[in-house]
Amino acid sequence: MKSSSVKELLATAPKLQEVTVNGWVRTFRSNRFIALNDGSTINNIQCVVDFENFGEDILKQINTGSALKISGILVESQGRGQNVEIQVNAIYIHGNADPETYPIQPKKHSLEFLREKAHLRIRTNTFSAVMRVRSALSFAIHQYFTQNDFYNFHAPIITGSDAEGAGEMFKVTTLDSKNPPLTEDGEVNYKEDFFGKETNLTVSGQLEAETYAMALGKVYTFGPTFRAENSNTSRHLAEFWMIEPEMAFYDLDANMDLAEDFIKYVINYVLEHCQDDLQFLEKRLLDEEKSKPQAERSDMPLIEKLKFICENNFRRVTYTEAIDILRNCKPNKKKKFQYIIDEWGADLQSEHERYLVEKHFKCPVILFDYPAKIKAFYMRLNEDGKTVRAMDILFPGIGEIVGGSQREERLDVLKEKIKTLGIDEKELWWYLDLRKFGSAVHSGFGLGFERLVLFATGMGNIRDVIPFPRTPQNAEF
Repeated sequence: MKSSSVKELLATAPKLQEVTVNGWVRTFRSNRFIALNDGSTINNIQCVVDFENFGEDILKQINTGSALKISGILVESQGRGQNVEIQVNAIYIHGNADPETYPIQPKKHSLEFLREKAHLRIRTNTFSAVMRVRSALSFAIHQYFTQNDFYNFHAPIITGSDAEGAGEMFKVTTLDSKNPPLTEDGEVNYKEDFFGKETNLTVSGQLEAETYAMALGKVYTFGPTFRAENSNTSRHLAEFWMIEPEMAFYDLDANMDLAEDFIKYVINYVLEHCQDDLQFLEKRLLDEEKSKPQAERSDMPLIEKLKFICENNFRRVTYTEAIDILRNCKPNKKKKFQYIIDEWGADLQSEHERYLVEKHFKCPVILFDYPAKIKAFYMRLNEDGKTVRAMDILFPGIGEIVGGSQREERLDVLKEKIKTLGIDEKELWWYLDLRKFGSAVHSGFGLGFERLVLFATGMGNIRDVIPFPRTPQNAEF
């Protein structure tokens, strides 16, 4: 008999039909009630067993974590909490879980403990809910761009350029680490390396995506990126996923319009398709916040916060206006900020971004026209000569979630910026070619996927929204 998923069975009207389901035991109560879950939903299906029909050998193998195949009759549930249950006729043990050593028992586990069991934590309600929301967001991203006539572009993971200019990149090499070939100057001779030059894992697919946007019009990347930043905060990973659309003939205003529409679309998608998981995550968040001081609690429950994003326009504010607000606000004047805002040109920190969103405007904010000195070389210089056509989208609880800009399309201006920053023009010859041959206004942005999942699920640590987090001193699993 074809097996059904738990999700399918819970939505099926009971007509005394025979059904088969596979899954893992969440709990086994009174030697009679098996709560079975197969990952298709946050909810379990109750399977009622009369062990007089089975025997002691079966009973001993049904433990939390055991994998079972169960066949029986789907009937209306006699208990509360579910509409249907299965009266069990047959049980097959796919694999037992030793109750003495299986670590994911039916009790509350700390998130820190579960990170040490990342290969098994997906069997908990919290992580199964988070990963189903992550999957739904991933699908919605591809759906949005496909519906809006974008082409998916696979950017290279190994690159010879540093798009961000930060230098925090993982090297890719096949040279002997103990005895590498050296130049006459005593430097490592990368000409003898696999690629004949120094290469790294990418921090962004943007520069390569621009080349395809200047022929296909609208493209997007969605892939892994890497940053060798020695940071152990709840907002940083060494390996993370980025969504990076690039659009020819888009100026900054069109770029901001697209970014806002895109975010609203994907969040609305999970509101429509992940209700059970979001309700569970909302309850979990409310329970967690009971132990926090009142000032640190969220102003809105999770689902209300997501709806708020979808139903309200994002406030657009220049960097200069934001600096004036921050310089004159109480936390800054009373030196409550860790980083005090004294003058124009300061690089905004998460505390500043969250103040603007959560306290001052009380809605999502798009900041634009940043000082050129604190932004990347490829952003279009404004006529004032000191600001660039950059934009960041700021969210409550997160701070920056999107960063983007109108790209510098003028060859002479771009070459001057590269020269000023000391970047080797020869390394970017192909990027400069785009400004020589059919250059046009174009824009794009980057969205860190894990930060989006963090916001959509209400989780507090970015390590809990990616299957296997990569952080300093941690590459287990």
